[in-house]
Amino acid sequence: MEEIKRLERDLVHKGNVIDYYEDTMQIPNGNIVKWDFIDHKGAAAVVAVRDDGKLIMVRQYRNALERETIELPAGSVNYRGEPTIEAAKRELTEETGFSAESFDLLISIYTTVAFCNEKIDIYVAKGLKSGKQELDEDEYINVEVHDLDELCQMIYDCKIQDAKTVAAIMAYKNKYC
Repeated sequence: MEEIKRLERDLVHKGNVIDYYEDTMQIPNGNIVKWDFIDHKGAAAVVAVRDDGKLIMVRQYRNALERETIELPAGSVNYRGEPTIEAAKRELTEETGFSAESFDLLISIYTTVAFCNEKIDIYVAKGLKSGKQELDEDEYINVEVHDLDELCQMIYDCKIQDAKTVAAIMAYKNKYC
């Protein structure tokens, strides 16, 4: 493949979760083009498995979709370079109130490779112990428990469309069931 060169990267907006840039690129045919780039510091998600095999999920409103979604507990790292296992432990407790005895890396995904570098490490958590939610001030989350087959059917029925959740549930089913 011929070389593609970034000539310039201009910060358009610095946000709380992402930074938005406009890149000036030279592509192999010599054309100079503008590409959008969203920089994300990284995140973690958790497939939280109860002793009975059911999964802990969260239901929350997502502004970008203007509706509620059913997802895995998940969230961004607090700073670039924070180990994602720490974010996974924190987010599981904050969003669901549960802690876990073990966390094993299941998969790592890039959510939207065309314009964003967000990477999510997804862990399987077992040995759950219940506690109290510790939600951030901008969060309103309901905790739900679902059977794996029920979650798969929700994916096939397009009721679960969140990419990290779909990838994680299918990977979990393939690896552990």
